[in-house]
Amino acid sequence: MKYERILRALAPIIAGLIILAIPTPEGLTFKAWCYFALFIAVIVALITRPLPDAVVGLIGISLAAVFCLVEETPKASIKWALSGFANTTVWLIFAAFMFALGYSKTGLGRRIALHLIRRLGRNTLGLGYAVALSDLVLAPFMPSNTARSAGTIYPIIRNIPEVYGSYPGETAGKIGTYIMWVAFATTCVTSSMFLTSLAPNPLAAAIVAETVNIELSWLDWVIGFLPVGVILFILVPFITFKLAPPEIKRSDEIVKKAEEMLKEMGPIKRNEIIFLGLVLFALVLWIGGRSFIHTTTVAVLIVVLMLLFKIISWDDILEYKQAWNVLVWFATLVTLASGLKEVGIIEWIANSVSVSLSGISPILVIIIIFTVFYFMHYLFASITAHTVAMLPVFLAVFLAIPNVPIKVATLMLCYSLGLFGILTPYATGPAPVYYGSGYIPPRKFWLLGLIYGLIFYFALLIIGLPYLLLIA
Repeated sequence: MKYERILRALAPIIAGLIILAIPTPEGLTFKAWCYFALFIAVIVALITRPLPDAVVGLIGISLAAVFCLVEETPKASIKWALSGFANTTVWLIFAAFMFALGYSKTGLGRRIALHLIRRLGRNTLGLGYAVALSDLVLAPFMPSNTARSAGTIYPIIRNIPEVYGSYPGETAGKIGTYIMWVAFATTCVTSSMFLTSLAPNPLAAAIVAETVNIELSWLDWVIGFLPVGVILFILVPFITFKLAPPEIKRSDEIVKKAEEMLKEMGPIKRNEIIFLGLVLFALVLWIGGRSFIHTTTVAVLIVVLMLLFKIISWDDILEYKQAWNVLVWFATLVTLASGLKEVGIIEWIANSVSVSLSGISPILVIIIIFTVFYFMHYLFASITAHTVAMLPVFLAVFLAIPNVPIKVATLMLCYSLGLFGILTPYATGPAPVYYGSGYIPPRKFWLLGLIYGLIFYFALLIIGLPYLLLIA
């Protein structure tokens, strides 16, 4: 164990030094290359975990600020280093933890979970499909997958494993790991299903209209992704049942136990009713209030109302270490990812790709660029940032190469936006919440992220591309 800890601590340093040992590529400054080495070291540290994730993130932004790797002056450097704490998605994730706290404190989450178990709990696979369906029902109406999954689904389903005696840590594998991963993987699929199921989707449509002059309607989006979306949605609970098998696969006794627990809870209480009203109010604003109130503003407003109605207390918030840990960790990762664009790494990668693709067949060009665009998300802590930074660049590459079917190429990139959110614990808004739940061990999260990332990638490539070429 001692040697393992030493290796885990040395791995990030070695990875960074290997990058630094490579001569600075043409088109990049030495400082930019140093920053890239630091970023790779941070990513490796998040995988090997020699220190808590939040500490790793703080070390990363501190070193970048101290050596002014992104900004030229010390003052500008510290402003950049702390910029992630102003990110709206970071605070939406934090609010999602407060929602979870509200469900727990009032007992509403436990009550809903017990009702789900009473109806579907005999079969764990059936329970997985119930969790998946709950996301699908909300997806067309909620453009924030963080609000949908982390703020609405997660706070409810986190109560389910406990009824089965499954808690974060040693007993997570009983059923908790399965339920949490199904919920997370499903939201990545549904995020690509609809134009309105992921905030960057409409942004991508606007970029597409401006860059390649193609208008993508809501119906165009749905039809183009239909076969891939349906197949992946059906497969996710089943594949997870095989790759992250729950120890409890069937339990007739648990249904009776759930009924007994519901009787013990008695009729619904005042705080449960108030909190349910607040949740429904949030859903109404998230679904219908996009034109006049921001998603994160809604979440913060609900947290304030929870405090005023004494659903939770300020001490409850201060004591919620998990939420504060994720806040610091994700804020620092967002900052570090933004630095890649600012130092020119992203542009350098895109330019390198376009130069190397001259003279290649159009379909192969689509496959190569789609592959680079997809797996490049390992470098991003925000789908919005990835969309803004890379989509215009790669669309321009498509336009520069003769005979590329632009609409097909464009849709391949757009449909990947939700799917590659599965890759890492920082790839999309809900990821840190499920990662921080304690039900999915860090190494397992990274491994499952890679496996499902490849499954989603090949589904879009093998099923989606031929289908788009057929209907375009």
